[in-house]
Amino acid sequence: MELVLSLRSKKVKVIEISKWGTYLRKQWEDNFASHLSEKEKKSIFLYDQNGCCGFLWHLFSYEKRDCFKEEQADIQFNKEPKQSCYIFYQHSDEVFIVENALSLTADDFINEQDVYIVDKGFKWTYVRTHETGWCGPYFSRK
Repeated sequence: MELVLSLRSKKVKVIEISKWGTYLRKQWEDNFASHLSEKEKKSIFLYDQNGCCGFLWHLFSYEKRDCFKEEQADIQFNKEPKQSCYIFYQHSDEVFIVENALSLTADDFINEQDVYIVDKGFKWTYVRTHETGWCGPYFSRK
């Protein structure tokens, strides 16, 4: 994968795990969307339902959580000190654990869609959507 090669060229340690996607999506929801009721989560299509694809990032596009958007999101992500992070996707169980992540920047994810980057403590998140330019990217702190 191009992302992994790019990160490794920056001396970022990348560990690939193929089955943590569901777990990390749930952890992300628990940490960033726990203030919403199940009814509210359904109303913003946080989950897949009735053949309609849900997205965790709808939390931001429906303005249910404060966040930085677009260029400001990139700036905040770039300024955030990064040591260890998880990288995961909306519709994949593929996960990357990255260590020595200080050199990560928003530009590293410019070709990624529906990708979530979160520090291991779930204190902040950066999201690049498939609708970037219209919706996202987003950056939020817990």
